[in-house]
Amino acid sequence: MSFPGRAVQRTWHLVDASSQTVGRLATTIAPILKGKHKPTFRPNGDCGDYVVVINADKVHFSGKKWDDKIYRWHTGYPGGLKERPAKDMLARKPESVLKKAILGMLYRNNLRQTYMEPRLKIYAGPDHPHKAQLPDGVETLPVHPRKRKGSYHFGLGDKYSVTPFQVGLGEMPETEIL
Repeated sequence: MSFPGRAVQRTWHLVDASSQTVGRLATTIAPILKGKHKPTFRPNGDCGDYVVVINADKVHFSGKKWDDKIYRWHTGYPGGLKERPAKDMLARKPESVLKKAILGMLYRNNLRQTYMEPRLKIYAGPDHPHKAQLPDGVETLPVHPRKRKGSYHFGLGDKYSVTPFQVGLGEMPETEIL
């Protein structure tokens, strides 16, 4: 099916990154930038949405990644390999910690560099200059769950009823066979 590019409707999403794990947050944001949540998704087309991330300085890593995770880059000069642990990277550039995680989940092609990267807006604090695109009453995206238990329904909702053997309350009640 062919879908003309001028008919793509882009929406703006607001994400609050405070007290969220970097990798789990990146797996929520990357498909929105690609446009995988739309029925008109094409891997070779530009159909993603805008994402505004606030409170990027309040993200966290699990385990000992604050000390063990090292960000490396090269300046281009001989002997110009630079290293910085995640703790120092968050102190200097809190936006780049989350940006590197999100962009690492996107395909490395022209779509990423020219279309998807400019649509990702990351800010360290709660203030952002996109008030016109995001009205005051806009809801932030829901927090990604940390475990597969609790009240998070993984898209099933109330479609399936909770039976006693799923909850562990005991035996199933006997029903009559017609």
